[in-house]
Amino acid sequence: MPKPGRLFGLGVGPGDPELITLKALRLLQAAPVVAYHAAKGKKGNALAIVERYLDEKQLLVPLIYPVTTEILPAHMNYDAIVSDFYGEITGLLRTHLDAGTDVAVIAEGDPFFYGSFMYIHDRLAEDYETEVVPGVCSILGGAAVLGAPLVYRNQTLTVLSGVLSAQDLKTRLAATEAAAIMKLGKNLAKVRGVIDDLGLLDRALYVERATMEAQRIIPLAEVDPESSPYFSLILVPGEKWAGSAG
Repeated sequence: MPKPGRLFGLGVGPGDPELITLKALRLLQAAPVVAYHAAKGKKGNALAIVERYLDEKQLLVPLIYPVTTEILPAHMNYDAIVSDFYGEITGLLRTHLDAGTDVAVIAEGDPFFYGSFMYIHDRLAEDYETEVVPGVCSILGGAAVLGAPLVYRNQTLTVLSGVLSAQDLKTRLAATEAAAIMKLGKNLAKVRGVIDDLGLLDRALYVERATMEAQRIIPLAEVDPESSPYFSLILVPGEKWAGSAG
């Protein structure tokens, strides 16, 4: 039996191909097999970020999501569908690893920050030598392009999912000094309403596809809730510290 291959989870950054780390790039280019998540009929953001760095000799393995939203018809069980999906794709990755072939799974942003790789890691890391390379996450990419320092001195930053109920969002936002809200899309109207209710609309900043070619920065009050993409986020930076003014 050959020695099992190694599993790599590579964070490739939020969109700009130059934001991949040197370590992730080195391991990416050395991997015989590169796996990537994508929706059916689409390339996937992670692959779009790194494809310029790949060699034609590398085997690309698409991991096609069965669903791309957590809100499904009543007769469909999201957790069961996704669990079956990860069972299937980890079985596929095992065939390469058991054959002695290294596999790099690329992840937009960071593998362990809302990253799909974490579910692969949960299933395979105990059985194979595994290394995870962190990446620039979308929150930091968004802060950079917005020119928005997130937290000063001892302020607390809270990361929230837009999927939360309006009441949960209001409670958590009211209790923190700075926030990043992800997973917007169809949740945008609800999230914006909460921000407005808390009197934070003037501080809140919105960006779509931060650092990508299709990046768009719009005042939050002007965003059309029906067209807000999944890859958008809202930042509510901490109030500027007086000492930072010099």
